[in-house]
Amino acid sequence: MDETAMWQTIDSERAATADLLAGLTDVEWTYPSLCEGWTVREVAAHLSFADRVGVGTAFKAFVRARGSFNRMVDQTARAEARRPTAEIVANVRGAVEHHRLAPGQTLKNALMDIMVHTQDITLPLGIERHMPIDAAVVAAEDLWRMGFPFHARRRLAGHRLVATDADWSAGEGTEVSGPIEALVMLLAGRTATIPRLTGIKV
Repeated sequence: MDETAMWQTIDSERAATADLLAGLTDVEWTYPSLCEGWTVREVAAHLSFADRVGVGTAFKAFVRARGSFNRMVDQTARAEARRPTAEIVANVRGAVEHHRLAPGQTLKNALMDIMVHTQDITLPLGIERHMPIDAAVVAAEDLWRMGFPFHARRRLAGHRLVATDADWSAGEGTEVSGPIEALVMLLAGRTATIPRLTGIKV
């Protein structure tokens, strides 16, 4: 995918996710997500914030988090989650066509982020939502190549990942196969899609 296609997909995914969030009940906003310690509200808040954070804001948040990236992400999500539900939805929707990356974020990171976090919301709620296959391939490659924070190559050492619905594979060893979107979630450290994969157990 070229840059234009990636931004088009990000815009489409953000718009669809905003629509999805707008249709959730108050109780569904309190459901645990696939992100440990976060409800649907914190994940949605995280998605609402990335395109609005500048270098100065990110630096201050990093200092408040005492130099921990993971703590910074958690703290900012929880702070944004205190906003009214309608405002969170509006901020997710407002990111559509706002082609700005968070400090240190690449375009591929942003593409992966919206798709993975949308699954973090929908899977626990039992809502069927699929990743665009071409975009999922880009996300899988990005997750495989990066180290921190997912460390996919280290976690999945000794396995060869093979997509059954796309031309993508990585690694060496025992074959783990299944839909590319299920592999993306595995690469991102989630276990919820393991039942859709062969060759690996929880």
